[in-house]
Amino acid sequence: MQIPKEISQITGKLENAGFEAYLVGGCVRDIFMNREPKDWDITTSAKPNQITSLFEHSHYDNDFGTVRVVNDETENEKLKIVEVTTYRLDANYSDSRRPDSVTFSEKLEDDLKRRDFTINALALKVSRETTDVLYETAVDLFGGIKDLNNGIIKTVGKADERFNEDGLRILRAIRLSSELGFIINTETEKSIKKMAQKIDLIAKERIRDEFIKIIMSDRPMFGIEMMNRLNILGYIVPELEEGLGTKQNQAHSYDVWEHSLRAVQVTSNKKWPLEIRLAALFHDIGKPRTRRWSEEKEDWTFHGHEVVGSQMTEKILKNLRFSTKIIEKTVLLTRWHMFFTDTDQITLSAVRRMLSNVGVENIWDLMNVRIADRVGTGRPKEDPYRLRKYKSMIEEVIRDPISVKMLKIDGSKIMNVTQETPGPKIGYILNALLEEVLGDPKKNIEDYLKKRTMELSKLDNQTLRGLGEKGKEKIGIEEEKEKKILRGKYGVK
Repeated sequence: MQIPKEISQITGKLENAGFEAYLVGGCVRDIFMNREPKDWDITTSAKPNQITSLFEHSHYDNDFGTVRVVNDETENEKLKIVEVTTYRLDANYSDSRRPDSVTFSEKLEDDLKRRDFTINALALKVSRETTDVLYETAVDLFGGIKDLNNGIIKTVGKADERFNEDGLRILRAIRLSSELGFIINTETEKSIKKMAQKIDLIAKERIRDEFIKIIMSDRPMFGIEMMNRLNILGYIVPELEEGLGTKQNQAHSYDVWEHSLRAVQVTSNKKWPLEIRLAALFHDIGKPRTRRWSEEKEDWTFHGHEVVGSQMTEKILKNLRFSTKIIEKTVLLTRWHMFFTDTDQITLSAVRRMLSNVGVENIWDLMNVRIADRVGTGRPKEDPYRLRKYKSMIEEVIRDPISVKMLKIDGSKIMNVTQETPGPKIGYILNALLEEVLGDPKKNIEDYLKKRTMELSKLDNQTLRGLGEKGKEKIGIEEEKEKKILRGKYGVK
């Protein structure tokens, strides 16, 4: 595998100066899995002051031996800043979040044994000449390569000690399992259950970042199920657990819990963005609190669950320190996911009201939440007739209708050209001009329209009225043509 030249230049400069330099951590894991690394980390025997002396554009502003080497020349955003960290030993973690202090070391072994999981405790050298990975140089002190091959997540050393050092590692284990499709080692699982309360000590922002990675993985359903099974979910989003065993009405095959997880999995399969995934996960979160038995229907009802659910969603996301932008959109999609789609009763005015509620910029994301909701019920057809009909009506509402507004001239300009006062004649001229433009769009040029306006203004009112009515008739015909094409796009009438 070829390594970016920006990385080999850094490791090469360190080695030429007499220091050791290795790729380490997640990038090495990805290399062995034939995945493109998301970021590149380098570990070295050089001390921070020695690193900064070698790289003119570098910054060192922490106590953990990490120097940020800046490369302004690269166009790859992932390579503009590369972290280079001195071999180190961590002292005690008295707050279960960060080491009380670090001691710099000259031994790679010291750096590797402080890491979280065996698959992240691997190091590799890079060829100075070819930028190739030198696989034969792999340093694997804890069986990380074997665990990679077997698809196992296991801590370096004793699991209790690793999780006591940093409680976020508990959530990171679940995230890696969700991302990679790996199984968590039995002893590591037992420790996660035992140490679950450590999550309470972690900053909400750090929890949020790991939670996002689980949601954005290929297997969010698996990850959330694991969080619940290992007693972690209650420390992060306890509201989701309320859906466990909450039966729904006859339209649903699953309880609220499974339905919600299936819905978010649909969004992952579709590669949809974060806000849609969050809305799919939380869209029915208000159902357990609004569930009532209806004697009349002989079934469960959930009136107002979208309102209650949107309020709960806002509280959850604020607690996890999500950005205002993400919160607002997710809450919006959750609030309005129950829009009415009965093709016998839905009207264009109702669609316009929905567009007014969510905005044109959010309407298609809302439709995708609805698709996830539908598929999550166990229904195989994600795009039934009523949903296609609704989509066609959305496009009909948001498209620019054929009207005189399309012309490169308006009533005020016509009055300036002709010196006419406001009146029906101006409308006749506009409609007559539009009739011509519909027949030949190339005529929609202001200079031509002004010239043609002068010609039309000389006609008597009766003739001009006839041309205007002909224009209106043409507009109606063209409108119907466009609507027919639009409906054909969705296979609806």
